[in-house]
Amino acid sequence: MQKFAPSLLVMALGVALAGCQDNGPQDPKVSINKNPYPSTYQPLASQSTLITNATVLTGTGERLDNADVFFVDGKVQQVGKDLSVQADKTIDAEGKWVTPGIIDVHSHLGAYPTPSVASHQDGNEMTSPVTAEVWVEHSVWPQDPGFNRAREGGITSLQILPGSANLIGGRGVTLKNIPSHTMQGMKFPDAPYGLKMACGENPKRVYGRKGVLPSTRMGNMAGYRTAWIEATEYKREWDKYESDYAAGKNPAAPHRDIKLDTLAGVLEGDILIHNHCYKAEEMAMMIDLGKEFGYHSGTFHHGVEAYKIADLLAENGNCAALWPDWWGFKMEAYDMVQ
Repeated sequence: MQKFAPSLLVMALGVALAGCQDNGPQDPKVSINKNPYPSTYQPLASQSTLITNATVLTGTGERLDNADVFFVDGKVQQVGKDLSVQADKTIDAEGKWVTPGIIDVHSHLGAYPTPSVASHQDGNEMTSPVTAEVWVEHSVWPQDPGFNRAREGGITSLQILPGSANLIGGRGVTLKNIPSHTMQGMKFPDAPYGLKMACGENPKRVYGRKGVLPSTRMGNMAGYRTAWIEATEYKREWDKYESDYAAGKNPAAPHRDIKLDTLAGVLEGDILIHNHCYKAEEMAMMIDLGKEFGYHSGTFHHGVEAYKIADLLAENGNCAALWPDWWGFKMEAYDMVQ
């Protein structure tokens, strides 16, 4: 039987006890505020209103002639003919049309106000091909007269996107089209954030002139992939921090990077992709890019060649947001069908 000196036994016992000691409380957990500019939107005061004798498009493919619409507190309560309701106000809409409010899914109002002056041109941060750190809501000027014109045209909600100079141009924001002195007063409560990406001619033209990547479509793809690799590693670091903290290991928080916060939000499914992309082959590559890095490639805006790959878009659950009749103004916009 092996014998130990008393001093060695004391040392061994001390080591064992030290391993069982409480290392004290953990440092406060570092959390990222995902909504630091919250909505303060409040519906405008309104009377109960009955619209009569209108041609009504329900928004579900149905047309009702000589019909009525009754709404209370800004929300439609009934649609039909000869409604028997008590309303504070009645509007005779004979000879007029009533439709649901129009949602503009791709707008630059507030970030590119009208009339156009240089001091208000805040929709493109053309200082780097990847500017996921910028949020277009920080550029929105709520007093842009364009919001009034849009309201006159029936547009009640808008997604404001940054422009398409960059491969990844920043976050979009969804607004209620109401008069307000602040962006937060227009911000659509609980709407998810979107991230603007851009394919094709715009980023390669803007940065090719500066002599930096990208200057080609292959440079575009390399730029996206580099950004998503960085985001994947960043997310892995924060996931490990969360796991280690939950296990009581008192880890040090990773370095915070607001560009990678946004890209990681896409990888987590919290932020939706809105991709400026005209050409069929580029949309197909962007779908594969999303699969490579584990995110959904979202909606293709301006996708004039979407008709060529309608089956692929349907298979992958991608949307296409198009103009009704604007095309042919540059090379990638020519192969359109009406």
